[in-house]
Amino acid sequence: MVSRLRKVRRLRGSRTHGWGQIAQHRRTGAKGGSGMAGLHKHKWSYTVKYAPDHFGSNKWHPPNRVVTDRWINLNQLGNLVASGNEIDLSVLGYDKLLGQGAVFSPLKVKVPRASSSAVEKIKAAGGSVEILEPQETEEKKPASAPLAKQRPSQKK
Repeated sequence: MVSRLRKVRRLRGSRTHGWGQIAQHRRTGAKGGSGMAGLHKHKWSYTVKYAPDHFGSNKWHPPNRVVTDRWINLNQLGNLVASGNEIDLSVLGYDKLLGQGAVFSPLKVKVPRASSSAVEKIKAAGGSVEILEPQETEEKKPASAPLAKQRPSQKK
């Protein structure tokens, strides 16, 4: 549109620009609601462009999740065996032993966790796997809260 025909140009110097005496077109009614109102309705194009991840939730987390920071496969164990056939993977910083690859010599492996296929392959080669107890730090232990006293049931 040609700028000389626009309402803003025509009403230059006018206080309300044709929207009435008491400040209509300035308040929240002209904005379509306050805050994030209308994101599923009349502000949907704004949602698609600027806030695509606003709806939906990712609030569920497994209650007993075990995080494996470092793992090792069976085909990498041969590089670690320098002398003897005993390997303590927890000392080397590994959390879990996985079963990819094959083992050809009998090994005695100590590890916090191991997959079932890794245990089967080591036992088939004549070795053994010792699963170590996970060491709990004091930070990870939940604080034990005292149980709330139960009220005796009231009879009517």
